Amino acid sequence: MVDTVLIQDRYQLRERIGRGGMGEVWRAHDHALDREVAVKCLKPLECHGDRSFIRVLRERFRREARVAASLQHPGVTVVHDFGTDDGVLFLVMELLDGHNLSQLLQENGQRPLPVREILDIAGQVAAALAYTHQRDIVHRDLKPANVMRTASGDVKICDFGIAHLNHDIGVSSRLTSGGIAMGTPHYMSPEQIGGAYVDHRSDLYSLGCVLYEMATGTPPFDDGDAWAVLVGHRDTPPEPPRSHRTELPEPLERLILTLLAKEPGERPPNASALGRELAALRAGEWAVDPLAPPPGPSSEAPLGPPGGDARLPAWSSGITTGRKASHPVASGVTGRAYGPVPELTGQWTGLVQPPLVAAPGGVPPGPGTPPGAVSGPVPRPGTSGPAPEPATTLADRHQRALSLGRLGRWHEAEAAHRALATARQHALGADHPDTLASRYEAGFALCRLGRYADAARAYEQVAAGRGRRLGPDHAETLAARQETAYVLGRLGRHTEAHQVYSAVLEARVRTMGADHPHTLRCRHNLAFNLSRLGRLEDSYRMAHEVAGARARVLGADHPDTLVTRYEVAYALGRLERWDAALRAYQEVTEARVRTLGADHPDTLAAHYEAALCLGRLGRTEEALAAYRELAAARTRAHGSAHPETLRARHGVGVNLGRLGRWEEAWSEATEVAGARAHVLGPDHPDTLVSLRESAVALGRLGRWGEALEAYRQVADARQRLLGAEHPDALRSRYDEAHCLERLGRARAAARLYEQVDALRRWPGVSPR
Repeated sequence: MVDTVLIQDRYQLRERIGRGGMGEVWRAHDHALDREVAVKCLKPLECHGDRSFIRVLRERFRREARVAASLQHPGVTVVHDFGTDDGVLFLVMELLDGHNLSQLLQENGQRPLPVREILDIAGQVAAALAYTHQRDIVHRDLKPANVMRTASGDVKICDFGIAHLNHDIGVSSRLTSGGIAMGTPHYMSPEQIGGAYVDHRSDLYSLGCVLYEMATGTPPFDDGDAWAVLVGHRDTPPEPPRSHRTELPEPLERLILTLLAKEPGERPPNASALGRELAALRAGEWAVDPLAPPPGPSSEAPLGPPGGDARLPAWSSGITTGRKASHPVASGVTGRAYGPVPELTGQWTGLVQPPLVAAPGGVPPGPGTPPGAVSGPVPRPGTSGPAPEPATTLADRHQRALSLGRLGRWHEAEAAHRALATARQHALGADHPDTLASRYEAGFALCRLGRYADAARAYEQVAAGRGRRLGPDHAETLAARQETAYVLGRLGRHTEAHQVYSAVLEARVRTMGADHPHTLRCRHNLAFNLSRLGRLEDSYRMAHEVAGARARVLGADHPDTLVTRYEVAYALGRLERWDAALRAYQEVTEARVRTLGADHPDTLAAHYEAALCLGRLGRTEEALAAYRELAAARTRAHGSAHPETLRARHGVGVNLGRLGRWEEAWSEATEVAGARAHVLGPDHPDTLVSLRESAVALGRLGRWGEALEAYRQVADARQRLLGAEHPDALRSRYDEAHCLERLGRARAAARLYEQVDALRRWPGVSPR
């Protein structure tokens, strides 16, 4: 333990939990926010000597660390802070409670993992890679030691943004000729080994190596000789995984071998496509023995010549195989907390052992007892009834429930989480973090099912339990309270939501600071809720402030920044400041094209709002062009029958009518109404809106008999669905009466006007 080293007078280093060629990782205490964190200290910059190099490296570090800090995804380790202290580069990250895949394999006796577990881990890693690759960030050092599985079952990738920095600090191929060892090549892609261009498909190859090892217990090339490993990656087809483990499903083997293709173009095109394939595999039930016997030895790959292989890069002349996933974590402390150290194990965070479960008779297992090695469940003191399930069984059930959610099977996921919460309460207690975590997940599933009242009750229960167990200002307590506010808003209880958001915001500012991403997210939600309360000016001001803060903290083009800038534009539209709203939407659209792509749903959403603003401003020709462009993009991205494609086509029809091109407007509206009836149903509000646009065009064309039929169909449907006194139903009856007038049926029109006037209980609508 070292309690004397302070980084920037804020982070007190407590215990070293990892060491490597780049530096060390410490468990530390953040005195400013009173929380435990992990601090990764890289080697002192002065060890490089060249001052100009040091300046470039420091700026590169800031840029790469800012990239890592901007990543906001459940599958990526959160970076809280970064900087330099006495020549040392450091990163402050969330402290994870769990094990990396190296440790999981080691604890499993280097035997393969169950197929269900492999698919769950791979699916979560693929989702994280899809997120980062969309932002043009390539990890470059994906390996078991850089993939963490937390106690709750979530999987997180570590060292994003910093792996690229390795090339500048010295743990890279181009610097090994100077005597700096590179580290293990077991997970390197052929293009990395050959010094060729590296893109996101290199990460997919590395993930294939990780999956191979999880599935068989050994990396694809593992002959103990550096040349064999390098040449194997570059030239030799890997042994099929089923040659090591015959019970592996063939589709999983095919997928792994596809990931390990030598040519990047032969691998899956991207991580999103890989995620879809994994989801299809997870949908199957694979009966695989979790304690499968260890695979046999792998066949030897051809060794390189003793004098080296001229086709391999020069930097590889001194490489060794390094340490595989099974290498134990280094121990001991030498020199300063961040002094140079000899090797990089990758096991640098979250080395928190799970709590030992009492053995029968209430005697805890000894120090050498592996986690979960307990002969049977034991009732908690003071309880009666059936014995609770062991912790390992409960953790496995938690993973299965999470997997159901990832597959979109929310009804099953909610039932599974609810049942698990009951089981965990019996085994651990009502306020145990694991029990509350299951109740939280059940609330999330209820949200996805639209059962907001039930979700509100679940979140309120979790918030109360976490408040008792962790304290009212703990981050997890505040997270549950913030979710409570969200579902209150979805229930239309905006005043109550406002009160909860305000209280959570005050606590977040007090405990995390005004510019913390969680604080800014809460302020964003509060701004959104203000607009629902009709406080439009207040909503606009707060959203504008949050957008500026997010741009400063996360970057101008960060997705969260753009979400808030979108909200600013929406508030401007509600205030009828259409010119300013248009500019704001156009800026968001341009930024999302740069960061997400032209056909991303978020980009297209901003595109739609910009087109709407053009119409509001009377710039009809531009609006028509924008809607047509949007309809083409929606068709390309989602298909011609997608509701959002039809929404864009509806805008095309409306603006054709505004230009007086009524034949085209009628044709477009009629086609959209028919498509919406088929996709959404004949009585869906969007279908009825398009049917009314068709009626308007028919009237403009003088085809009043057909228009009357369409108006009457809309009015009947709205009266049936909404009630005779609903404003939309009454407006439709006015449309019907107007048609009767144009057809010369004045007496029938007058009777209908009188009926509507008698029902009218709402202001602001003229009868004609």
